[in-house]
Amino acid sequence: MFKALNGFESRIKEQLLGLQDLTLFSVRILGLSVSGPFYVHDLYEQLHFMGVGSLHLVVLSTFFAGQGMAIQFVRELRSMGTEMYLGKLMVVAIVRALGPTLTGIVVASRTGAGITAEIGSMKSANQIDALIAFGTDPGRKLVVPRLLALLVMLPCLTLIADMVSLFGGSLVSVYQAHVSAISYWSMVRAYLTPENITVGMVKPVAYAFIISIVSCWKGFTTEGGTRGVGRSTTETVVICVVSILITDFVLTRVIFTWLGW
Repeated sequence: MFKALNGFESRIKEQLLGLQDLTLFSVRILGLSVSGPFYVHDLYEQLHFMGVGSLHLVVLSTFFAGQGMAIQFVRELRSMGTEMYLGKLMVVAIVRALGPTLTGIVVASRTGAGITAEIGSMKSANQIDALIAFGTDPGRKLVVPRLLALLVMLPCLTLIADMVSLFGGSLVSVYQAHVSAISYWSMVRAYLTPENITVGMVKPVAYAFIISIVSCWKGFTTEGGTRGVGRSTTETVVICVVSILITDFVLTRVIFTWLGW
């Protein structure tokens, strides 16, 4: 029994030390991201990798997610004879919640895992030590371009995801709910208010910070060779997805309180 308690205490201590390390790492990277010099070529590569490379996955997943959401709404609205409000519900569900969160999860699964695997492999091959030996700051060279790229591309991908999801909902509106496309898009435009857009655009910024910081930190703390790289990659995806879901709840409550809803 005492052995189990000691193991539990050691586990808690390890988690707290890891959280402290992650916090200090985040503060340091934030300081580097607002001061030069910047590696523009690396930033361009990361913009392409995270934006163009993730676009097809975001479009495919959000298109069918939007249709699935619309089908659920149509069934309930039809029972009350209010199918014309499908556009309103789609804006509320997609722009405020599903679009940012689903996009963040898709990007975390692809980009976050890739970042951790890349940096973890560099550490295993002593390439990070080589950067330090040549006088290059690994945080500025490897982390800052990825952070800035995600801060730019994730909101852009979220906007595309919102429009694709709403388009998928319009197909369900026309062919299943028998609501004209004009009525559907009129309702969508009426509820694309600055407040709803604000809710949907603040979240991707927070998600971008979480994905970039966690994935880079797990890459830098990778140990154990190729086995350790695989373990860190898995942990990155799990931590990012869980953190995104928690952040979604917290930001929703904070923004709603700020808007007086």
